[in-house]
Amino acid sequence: MAMQVTETSAQGLKREYKVVMPAADLAAKLETQLEDMKGKVKINGFRPGKVPAGHIRRLYGRSIMGDVVQEAVNEANRKIVEDNKLRLAGEPRLDIVGGQEEMEKVFEAKGDFTFTVAVETLPAIDVGSFDDVAVERIVVDVADSDVDEAIQRMADQQRPFADKEGDAVVAKGDKATLDFVGKIGGEPFEGGAGEGIDLIIGSGSFIPGFEEQVEGMKKGESRTISVSFPENYAAARLAGQAAEFDVTVQNVAAPGELAIDDEFAKKFGMETLDALRAAIRSNIEADLGRGARVHTKRALLDALDGRYSFELPEGLVETEFDGIWRSVVNEQSARGKTFEDEGTTEEKAREEYRRIAERRVRLGLLLAEVGEKAAVKVEDDEVTKALIERIRAYPGQEQQLWDYYRKNPQALGEIRAPLFEEKVIDHILGLAKVTDKRVTRDELMKMEAPDEAA
Repeated sequence: MAMQVTETSAQGLKREYKVVMPAADLAAKLETQLEDMKGKVKINGFRPGKVPAGHIRRLYGRSIMGDVVQEAVNEANRKIVEDNKLRLAGEPRLDIVGGQEEMEKVFEAKGDFTFTVAVETLPAIDVGSFDDVAVERIVVDVADSDVDEAIQRMADQQRPFADKEGDAVVAKGDKATLDFVGKIGGEPFEGGAGEGIDLIIGSGSFIPGFEEQVEGMKKGESRTISVSFPENYAAARLAGQAAEFDVTVQNVAAPGELAIDDEFAKKFGMETLDALRAAIRSNIEADLGRGARVHTKRALLDALDGRYSFELPEGLVETEFDGIWRSVVNEQSARGKTFEDEGTTEEKAREEYRRIAERRVRLGLLLAEVGEKAAVKVEDDEVTKALIERIRAYPGQEQQLWDYYRKNPQALGEIRAPLFEEKVIDHILGLAKVTDKRVTRDELMKMEAPDEAA
């Protein structure tokens, strides 16, 4: 098809092109496809290959022209990208010149097909070198006491308990078997009730203040306990809420002795206590290492964000902002909060989250550029391993999730993208000026967690 493509506008990262596909070319393409169908189509009352062209046109002409038009659009998009060597930041936006009236002429092959294509391109990024980027890397030292505490927790879970006789009173360290019903504002709430629930007093397993009030209760006693859910409670609808629990102690059991030795280690598949300690230390190092990595990564991203400045594709920023804003609004709705409750206004919040969206897009484009120039690759087996780890979190749905991801390239891309990002981060850290800051586990826990939204 001899189409005409003319650039009509070029402002910043935005380009617009006018495309004209002559009616004669559209008609020729239509006739070619109609002729091709003539020998294939089967219509009652006609022998194969003998269906009149006019009859085929009446039955299938409009549908075929729809395919011809779509092919013209696809060809125009390819031509625009290839001839102008564009790197698109999103899908091209199509606008038909003349609207529905002109399109009717196009479908009848009586008018030129004229449309505009608006695109937004990726910015050119001068990456440069990273040898002057200074980053503080957090390294956590695992103390013997950290391992001791972990083993003690394991021992507590394995510890035998013996029922207390007579008028038993709950003491710290005891296992209390409880029935309870939680209420907020006098009304029971979902997930707030339990029967025959075992609770080790002093373990910190329940809401702060709950276990302390159970301590001292007698077997068979009922009591109303008043507590408040923490402000950062996982269930947003309960966070910060004052609640009352009607509690009944069904049974009280005292802890027995448990030797922490090689025999204890064998319960966890280890031959010796030293082997168990080594395995626990390794697991703690891995867990704390992931936490330390979050702080190191944030420090690097902060350094990069302050270093680079380039024009951002508005479409990418808008898409990122919309996703962030939906999450913010949904969370507020779940918690029954307003912007005023958080000491701000919707206008100020929008400005802040737009800056966050711009930061995400800026850093995302930068990391993609660095990764491309450094030929960073994520192998298929790495994606498969990460996918397996993800679906393990949904027992009983493994096969369904596996099929979904393997058949959905976009979803599988959501697995690949963070792997790529982590590899690029490692690449940059290998080039930057990195100094290690050694901290203890407690010091790491006290460090302010980076805001995931930013």
